[in-house]
Amino acid sequence: MATTTPQTKKVVSYAFAVAGVLFASICFGLVPYFSRGLTEQGVAPYAVAFYRYIVAAVLLLPVLIMHRHAWREICWGLSAGVVMGLGWIGYVTALETLPASTVGVLYMTYPVFTLIIAWALFSDAPTRRAVLAAAVIALAAVIAGSPASVPLRHVPTLLMSLAAPFGFGFGICVLVHRLSRIAPLARIASISLGSILGLLPLMLNADVASLLPKGQSDWILIIGIGLVTALVPQLIYTICSPLIGASQTAIIGSIELPTMFAVGFFAFDEAITLSQTLACALVLGAIAITRSRTTRTVSTVIAKDPK
Repeated sequence: MATTTPQTKKVVSYAFAVAGVLFASICFGLVPYFSRGLTEQGVAPYAVAFYRYIVAAVLLLPVLIMHRHAWREICWGLSAGVVMGLGWIGYVTALETLPASTVGVLYMTYPVFTLIIAWALFSDAPTRRAVLAAAVIALAAVIAGSPASVPLRHVPTLLMSLAAPFGFGFGICVLVHRLSRIAPLARIASISLGSILGLLPLMLNADVASLLPKGQSDWILIIGIGLVTALVPQLIYTICSPLIGASQTAIIGSIELPTMFAVGFFAFDEAITLSQTLACALVLGAIAITRSRTTRTVSTVIAKDPK
């Protein structure tokens, strides 16, 4: 009978974590389908962002109350949620006027922000492979978002969309370096509640007509954006990402981009240009670059700093 060694368990654990991040990222890539469906019904971008996080925030609030003793971690989660929620407004706004594939490529710059934030705030030096992969992804973003691909009048909107990858990059770093010591559900609850708190002032000052979809069937989109693109993948993501580290999580999660391309092509009949195809290929190449498991993980951080 074959025996299971600690090394085997480690490999299986890592493989499971990678698969989890990939699955969750595909779910995240479905956001344009639900987002554009709601904005086409007159729902404001900040309301779309609010609906994405409200399901998890409400359902998991009791979990957050149970873990109130970990107030430092909860404060970090709340701060990450505020940044992510407000940044996501730019992403939804850009999807109103620009192709999902173009916005998706710009969103994929979050590995660059992740590496910079992790290094600057948490002294998590990236591996050379991670830096190379991030550079490849940045090149892909430049190609897909160049003036030749995007009309000049849409450049401000495109630049505003960069608030979303910055927020997500900050969220990844906080998740890996500050929230790994509390339960996964508490992590999701703190980030979701922070997003709601950040967006709440906009919701309270908005016209009611801009907050609700016109058709009853469109409430399915609200449920979908809350469950399919948020609660379920967030749970998987928060469990798996600490096992493989911030840099690796950011790069592997770039599989979200081809999913956005597929949504734009099949759901919105958007043509895929040569530059967008090249950008997508570069992102997939970046994923392949980071197949090594040598990146620093949160487990090694905790082992070296038991405080």
